[in-house]
Amino acid sequence: MASFLAFLNSPVGPKTTHFWGPVANCGFVVAGLVDMQKHPEMISGNMSAAMCVFWIIHEVQPRNYLLLACHASNETVQMYQFSRWLKHQR
Repeated sequence: MASFLAFLNSPVGPKTTHFWGPVANCGFVVAGLVDMQKHPEMISGNMSAAMCVFWIIHEVQPRNYLLLACHASNETVQMYQFSRWLKHQR
């Protein structure tokens, strides 16, 4: 119970935006995973490339490990989507 209370009251706990921001940010990962089922012609190459660049830029100094995990997961999903789009364009 003490460790739960320590997490609850920590600077990156659920009472802060440093927790809920990354949780909401993981919606991009879920959306990317759902989009993997769609045909590659539905993928926007420009948007996938922009998302890849955006996530690389923001991984320079993550605020916490939850944010780092979310960014790394989204980078992986977006790079996979971009590779599907490139293969489809050829």
